[in-house]
Amino acid sequence: MTGEPYIPRNITVHLGPPGSNAQNVTTTFPEYIKNVASSEIYPTWPENALRANIYAQISYALNRYYTEWYRSQGFDYDITNSTAYDQSYVHGRDIFDNINTIVDEIFNSYVRRQGYVEPYFTQYCNGTTVTCDGLSQWGTVTLAEQGMTPYEILQHFYGENIDIVRGAPVRTGTPSYPGFPLRLGDSRNEVQTIQIQLNRISRNYPNIPKINPTDGNFDQSTENAVRVFQETFDLPVDGIVGQNTWYRIAYIYTAVKRLSELDSEGISLSEASRQYPGLLRPGDTGIGVNLLQYYLAVISTYYDAVPPVQVTGTFDQQTTDAVIAFQKTYGLTPDGLVGRNTWNDLERAYNGILESGGFEGGVALYPGEVLQQGSMGEYVTLLQRYLNLIAGTYPSIPQVPETGLFGAQTREAVMAFQREFGLPVNGRVNVITWDAIASLYSDLSTGQNKQPGQNPGTTISQNSGQ
Repeated sequence: MTGEPYIPRNITVHLGPPGSNAQNVTTTFPEYIKNVASSEIYPTWPENALRANIYAQISYALNRYYTEWYRSQGFDYDITNSTAYDQSYVHGRDIFDNINTIVDEIFNSYVRRQGYVEPYFTQYCNGTTVTCDGLSQWGTVTLAEQGMTPYEILQHFYGENIDIVRGAPVRTGTPSYPGFPLRLGDSRNEVQTIQIQLNRISRNYPNIPKINPTDGNFDQSTENAVRVFQETFDLPVDGIVGQNTWYRIAYIYTAVKRLSELDSEGISLSEASRQYPGLLRPGDTGIGVNLLQYYLAVISTYYDAVPPVQVTGTFDQQTTDAVIAFQKTYGLTPDGLVGRNTWNDLERAYNGILESGGFEGGVALYPGEVLQQGSMGEYVTLLQRYLNLIAGTYPSIPQVPETGLFGAQTREAVMAFQREFGLPVNGRVNVITWDAIASLYSDLSTGQNKQPGQNPGTTISQNSGQ
């Protein structure tokens, strides 16, 4: 469970109920979804019904994959083909032509609740012999015949507060466990992950002490919390997070947040925004690549050996060259791939710059986490200050009070900025929106001639989505 979701290139299916002595098969994710759709629904149904069902099937599988539901219990597969637990998969079956076409188009799209990260647990049933609180497969047919779109059908069953994420990046899967134990004195991104998870678990198990701050430093309070967790869940009590402790934490965290339930508590963007996004390689796209490029762009201004990059959201040759240069500078294997070691060193380098002042060209660097409604602190105050100066030149952007609290007015101002400059309009400030706002603020505050309708002047491209 690391960072924002992606589409795995492959998924491993257990051909039987959980824990049974059945075969595992590994197939590509699109082929898995084609098989499930051909096994679960009828190709003669209206296309909008087919699409609604396939979105649900994709999201269900991604929820199992993202939460590591089975792997966190010690199994060596991602999902089963038992309909008592998961969705039908018939190994070797034929695929219907129209389902093949639809899945090729939408396999990298999934459902999530608004404001949350993880793929939604889109429970469903056939709606005739079996009914449930989620989607009714036969019910989708009736709604499609009434003229509803796939999104409207999904909203009918799962509520108004859902989104369909489209164009999610496709990557080779990486287990969340870092591959080595975490212990007192370690300072890593993965430490922050377990700190966040243990603090949430402690709400249900108050005997587990809170960790403060959750800054990625494995300090004494972290070790104490790990020891109590291990004692509570009958693990060897050594205060070290090895593989068994790591996955038991992940499993209990999923359980207390009900991430594999319709009434999931959800993982907020701020919880996921700085977690290791998984292996990044040339050709990848998405928010993980955006953040990688921003780190490199900032680092390049302090390290002459690292060439500057543009934040495009696509892992291109320019990004590869910068990664290799960074790896050489830090004594890493210069392979151009961003694995855990490279990512952790990138974060350390960026955080070092941030802690030394965090300003470049008179504006603050990106704080490293998404700012959204409900966020508080000095970076929200800076955001409001930047927006207010920009609003003096761009009348479409409203002034906001500089309170340090990201409320509805700040969200409206952010959305107005995003509309003005062609960014995705969602009211959240990730690395791309922050850089666009900070860059324009810098230009305006230093007296550069900016007129409404012009793009913010910056060395980092603003054409990427968030």
